[in-house]
Amino acid sequence: MRELTIIYQHQDWWLCHKPAGIGFHDEGAELGFISLLRNQLDCPVWPVHRLDKLTSGLILVAKSKSSCSKLCQLFSDRDIEKYYLAIAPARMKKKQGKISGDMAKSRRGSYKLLKSLENPAITQFFSSAIGGGLRLCLLKPKTGKTHQLRVALKSLGAAIIGDALYTGSKGERMYLHAYAIRFTYEQTRYEFVSPPDEGALFATSEVTQQVSAWSQPWLLNWPT
Repeated sequence: MRELTIIYQHQDWWLCHKPAGIGFHDEGAELGFISLLRNQLDCPVWPVHRLDKLTSGLILVAKSKSSCSKLCQLFSDRDIEKYYLAIAPARMKKKQGKISGDMAKSRRGSYKLLKSLENPAITQFFSSAIGGGLRLCLLKPKTGKTHQLRVALKSLGAAIIGDALYTGSKGERMYLHAYAIRFTYEQTRYEFVSPPDEGALFATSEVTQQVSAWSQPWLLNWPT
């Protein structure tokens, strides 16, 4: 196992990179991201939020219970902006906009998007053609539901490439990456972007060029 990457170290927290394919928590004898990070740093860590096992990218980890509580409150108040990159088939029903609806459990641990809006999952997104019948999507979740982005793209008829649960076919990885994060912590604004470094499709010139164009996603005119 390669050493986990620390993107930024604050006196109260770390911003880390989670590789794809590593569970967040331990799975039997297989150590998860939190245990691996704790062993690497040789100190206690407090998880603030999580990523699916198949998702790579940015994740905040607190250094104490008090800083964990502060960061968790920011998430609870939706004061932390997160942005994700995904690669999906080009046949999606719409190329940008907002996807919203209640989510319900479906088969084999999956979820489905409903037309009702009682407690909806809300996602804004852009997409750009990258050739090969694929599109690169930039997604901004306004809520934090389980599998939200995976279900959102599935609802457009374009489940994320490599997402076996929603496509039925497994690839080298699921092409979903936690790309950028922005928040204010104790009166200081923090903005970070971290392009994906795993997966052949993420490494193409079309993708890297578009990711560069989205280097400050919070400045884009987000569709509603």
